[in-house]
Amino acid sequence: MTPSTAERPQMSVEDFEELVRKAPQNVELELVHGRLYVKGDRISVEDFEELARRAPKGVHLELIDGKLEVKPVPDQRHRAIVVWLTRLFMQERPDLALYPEQGLRVGAYRKGHACADGALAPFDHFIAQEGDWADPEGVLMVVEVTSHDRDTDRRDRVDKVRGYAEAGIPVYLLVDRDIDALTVYSDPRNGTYQQSPAHPYGSVVELPAPVGVTLDTEKLKDYAD
Repeated sequence: MTPSTAERPQMSVEDFEELVRKAPQNVELELVHGRLYVKGDRISVEDFEELARRAPKGVHLELIDGKLEVKPVPDQRHRAIVVWLTRLFMQERPDLALYPEQGLRVGAYRKGHACADGALAPFDHFIAQEGDWADPEGVLMVVEVTSHDRDTDRRDRVDKVRGYAEAGIPVYLLVDRDIDALTVYSDPRNGTYQQSPAHPYGSVVELPAPVGVTLDTEKLKDYAD
């Protein structure tokens, strides 16, 4: 990972200017060194949902722990990992689907809004829900693949761990490209995952119930940076 890749800006000036024009009247945005901020450091759920609906094409916003986030655009290796997992779950659990870039209300009071790289749930699970942000009830597992940006440590390894656990999602699978390993968070209790073993690429990884799938991760070595 080169320094220039790690420091890649999250949002272009052009996208920021378009977002400012479309933002709700009482939401003031700032762009500092490529990072998006809302003045006052907090934004209401209602204002966030309106802002997310108006965001430019290709810009995915998240609300993590009350703070506005921009989900990085995935690179080709990131996409390849999600496709590999999708094919695997189609084979191993044909009763389920791995929904890509699924918006979920997370956190203790469902005030967080996370766009998961993948959400494992029964077929047609989300069709009865309206809007871009679904309730996590019935989701068996969420998947995140780290991106090479400066916020990935806090976002994927801290904030989303807490948000998904507080939402009661049984399993959180983190494909960590910085260390070429998978971390399997499971057994959420009192807003915390009780188990979080890490497995290097190439391991045979048992995903616990209710997922119940064995991953042979040798293929992930082909996607290592």
